[in-house]
Amino acid sequence: MLMLYRVSVSFHKDYVKIQDDHIEIGIMAKPVKGEANLEIIKKIAKHFGISKSNVRIVAGEKSRDKVVEVISSSTKP
Repeated sequence: MLMLYRVSVSFHKDYVKIQDDHIEIGIMAKPVKGEANLEIIKKIAKHFGISKSNVRIVAGEKSRDKVVEVISSSTKP
């Protein structure tokens, strides 16, 4: 199953909130050399219990607002 989520990022807090197609995520990594994007991918993958390779930032790599693609092998009714 393929899902697209809008992601809003804040810094200095560590949390993940998901509501419908929106993920609000707090990270501690600085937005330098892609460190923040890597942490976002790790947190989303961990939250959904999937591999990091199943999460991809499709828009907004250099923005606090992003669109991510999440691929899951599970199907929901």
